[in-house]
Amino acid sequence: MRITAFSDVCLRVVMLLAAVPDSALTTAQVVSDGVGTPYNHVSKAIIRLRELGLVTVVRGRAGGVSISEAGRTVTVGWLLRRLDTRTDVAACESPNGPCPLLAGCGLRGALSRAREAFYGELDGLVIASLPHSRVSGPVLVGLSTGPA
Repeated sequence: MRITAFSDVCLRVVMLLAAVPDSALTTAQVVSDGVGTPYNHVSKAIIRLRELGLVTVVRGRAGGVSISEAGRTVTVGWLLRRLDTRTDVAACESPNGPCPLLAGCGLRGALSRAREAFYGELDGLVIASLPHSRVSGPVLVGLSTGPA
């Protein structure tokens, strides 16, 4: 199973914010630099994570983003389920129309069960527990608590 690029960015953002001491506000640009992803992708991820209640956003000159209490307790499986917009794992259609084996096919159901097993395995993994240190390596070295 492969997660989407957007899901990957969202996971990185939450992990980075979980490692920021005391949920200090961090700018989206600092998050972008910290996760090695373009600013516009990180901004979209932050918007979606805010909609899910996992981050808190403060607008304005002294604003920024921080992880919410819900963001500290959410599991990888829970988050990936909400970010995955695909209805089926397999594309059962082609330019010529639906697959001719669709009526008697057991693959779609098996793939759906496999996807749920994948997410189920990640349900025990709390995202905030993934960063091994509050201040680790090059990712967090440039973090600030807001504009200078």
